[in-house]
Amino acid sequence: MSDTLTEVQAVEETVVEETPTPAPEAEATKPVEAPKAEAPKAEKPKAARPKSTAKKTRTVELTLTVTGTAEGEWQADLVHGTQRVVSGLVIPAIAVAKAAKELHEDIAEGIETVLEAARDQHRTRMEELEAELARVKAQLAELSE
Repeated sequence: MSDTLTEVQAVEETVVEETPTPAPEAEATKPVEAPKAEAPKAEKPKAARPKSTAKKTRTVELTLTVTGTAEGEWQADLVHGTQRVVSGLVIPAIAVAKAAKELHEDIAEGIETVLEAARDQHRTRMEELEAELARVKAQLAELSE
């Protein structure tokens, strides 16, 4: 470590001996800095690239949530980023089925399963109502005689 310190002192002494006055010392440092500043300027033209002609794709974050009940009632919620655009919009079941078929076969199968369960439930309810209607008509006929 003492060798390094001695070499630094020798270099400092040499610089001091070569520049006897402070004014030339300031002038000597300016030309040394100027070539350093010019070297990066020469590199900039090398780095120039032609501009890309490809379109930059801008993505939009939209979240559409479609919710269905066992009774076959459907509603939609739409969120753009963090802002809710639509909330609780009633959607007909046929529109949901058509949209699902357009999106993907797997989605359509899942939704069709829910729709079929709703159809079965409505058929059962319709049969119950028809039976009740027949009973009420029979009672009305008895009262009319």
